[in-house]
Amino acid sequence: MFATLKKKYIGSRAFYRTVLAVAVPIMIQNGITQFVGMLDNIMVGRVGTEQMAGVSIANTLVFVFNLAIFGAVSGAGIFGAQFYGSGNNAGVRSAFRFKLLICAALTAVGFAVFLLLDEPLIMLYLRGEGTPQEIEASLGYAKEYLHILLIGLLPFVLTQCYAGTLRECGQTVVPMVAGIVSVLVNLLFNALLIFGLLGFPALGSAGAAIATVIARFVELAIVALWAHLHPKECPYLVGAYRTMRIPRELFFRILRKTLPLMINETLWAGGMALLSQAYSMHGYDVVAADNICRTISNVFSVSFIAMGSAIGIIVGQLLGANKTEEAVDSNRKLIFFAVAICVFIGGAMAAVAPLYPHIYNTTDAVRALATKFIVITGLCMPINSLASACYFTMRSGGKTLITFFFDSFYVCVLTVPLAMLLTHAFGISIVPLYLICQLVDLGKCAVGIILIKKGIWIHNIVEEKTHEGHEILSEA
Repeated sequence: MFATLKKKYIGSRAFYRTVLAVAVPIMIQNGITQFVGMLDNIMVGRVGTEQMAGVSIANTLVFVFNLAIFGAVSGAGIFGAQFYGSGNNAGVRSAFRFKLLICAALTAVGFAVFLLLDEPLIMLYLRGEGTPQEIEASLGYAKEYLHILLIGLLPFVLTQCYAGTLRECGQTVVPMVAGIVSVLVNLLFNALLIFGLLGFPALGSAGAAIATVIARFVELAIVALWAHLHPKECPYLVGAYRTMRIPRELFFRILRKTLPLMINETLWAGGMALLSQAYSMHGYDVVAADNICRTISNVFSVSFIAMGSAIGIIVGQLLGANKTEEAVDSNRKLIFFAVAICVFIGGAMAAVAPLYPHIYNTTDAVRALATKFIVITGLCMPINSLASACYFTMRSGGKTLITFFFDSFYVCVLTVPLAMLLTHAFGISIVPLYLICQLVDLGKCAVGIILIKKGIWIHNIVEEKTHEGHEILSEA
C-alpha cells in the first residue's frame, strides 16, 4: 500500500532534479524580489504609518495592472511552452510578438486609469476610522508614489515579455540573475533615497518609488541584451522585431486563450483589491496591519508560486510533445510536492508572526493585528498552494475559460461578496473575517481536484492543421 502511494505521489531523484532546475531559479528570483520588497516596505514603515499606508494602497492598485500583464503574457506563454516542446521556434517567436502587442495596449490603458482616476481609487481604502490628518497624509503619499511608479510600467511589461519567453523555453537562470541585480539596485537606492544617505535627498515614499523605477530599467537591460546577444540559445528571438506580423489563425487562437486568462487575472487582482477594501472598512489600523502581513506573506509565498510556474512549464512542454501519460504522472507528483513544501513553509511563517511586526515604527494595535493576520495566512498556505497548483495545471493545457471560472469568478462571486456581507450585514470583527476569507479557498481546492481527475486539462494546443503549420514555419 505504502509502496503504491509512494510510486504514485513521489518522483525519482532525476524527476526532482528536473523540477528544481526549473523552480529554484524562479524561486530565488521571486524570493529576492519579495525580500527586497519587504525591506523596501520596512524602510518606508520606519518613516511612519501614513507613508506606509499610502505606499500600500498604491501598490494594491498597481497590483491589478501587474496581474493583467501577467495574464496577457501567460496566455501567450501557454503557446510558447508548447511550441518550444514541439521544437517550433517560429511559433515561439509569434507568441513573443503577441505578448508585445497586447502588453502595449494594456500599458496605455493603465496610464490612463492611474492618471485620471488616481484619487477616487485611493480614497476607496481610506474610508475606515482614522483622523482627517492621517487620511489626507496617506492620500498625498499614495498619489506621489503612484505617479512616479508609472514611469516604470513600460520597462516592467517588456521585462515580463522577455523573461516569460525565456522561462517557457527552459532558460530560467538569466531572468533570475537579472532579478537579483535589479533588487540589489532597488535596495541600494531605497537606502539612499528614502533616508537621504551619502548626501542624497531624504524623499521617503517618493524615494522608494524612484528606486523601483531605476531597478526596473536595469532588469530590462540585462534580460533584453542577453537574449539578443545570444542567438544560439534564443533562436526564437532572432528577427523578432523584423516585423510584428503574426499568422492570422495563430493570432486569434492565442487571443482566444489569452483573453479569458487576462480577464481572469485582472478580475482576480481586482477581487483581492476589493477584499482589502472590505478589510479597510474595519479601521485605519487594518490597512497598515494588512500591509505588514502581505509583505511577509509575499516572501514566504514564493515557494508555491514558483512551483505553480514549474507545473505550467514542465507539464506544458510534455503536452506539447504529446507525452500525455508522463504529463499526468508528473503533474500529480508536482502538486503533492508543492503542497508538502508549503506545510513546512507556512508553519515557519506562523512561527515568526510574533516577531516581524515589531520591526515597523507603528502602534501596538497595528502590530497585534498584523501578528494575527500572519498566523492565519501561514497556517492556510497549504490551501493556497493546492489551489495555485490546480490553476496552473488547467492553464498548462490551455483551459483558460475554465481557469476563469475557477479563479476570478470564485473570488468575485463568492469570497468578496461574503466579506462584504459579513462586514456590513453582520458586523463581524476583522480577525474572524480574515480567517473565513482564507478558508473559503477550500471549496476552490475541491473543485480543482475534481477537474484535474477528470483530465479535462489534457490538451495539446499547438497541433496545427497542415496549412496553418506551413504558414507558421514559412516565417522562420
